Amino acid sequence: MGCFVVLFALISPRLALVFTWLFSNVLDRAYDSFWVPLLGFFLLPWTTLAYAFTWDSGRAVEGFDWFIVIFAFVVDLASYGSGRARKARD
Repeated sequence: MGCFVVLFALISPRLALVFTWLFSNVLDRAYDSFWVPLLGFFLLPWTTLAYAFTWDSGRAVEGFDWFIVIFAFVVDLASYGSGRARKARD
């Protein structure tokens, strides 16, 4: 399952979130409510995926896992920044 999620995440992190939600219970184990992954789907999809999978790997996010989550957050912010820069250039 993990290889397919990585493949879908490279195509689209939102697609990977949908497939993760449909075919596993990783999001249910990582998040207490339905609203956090839903907001993550629209606002920070890479961060939502990274947190869910690092939580699932060791039952808690600690140590190097936080680096992965922070890196995913930076990737999300960079995607918003590159979209604005591209829009300003056109």
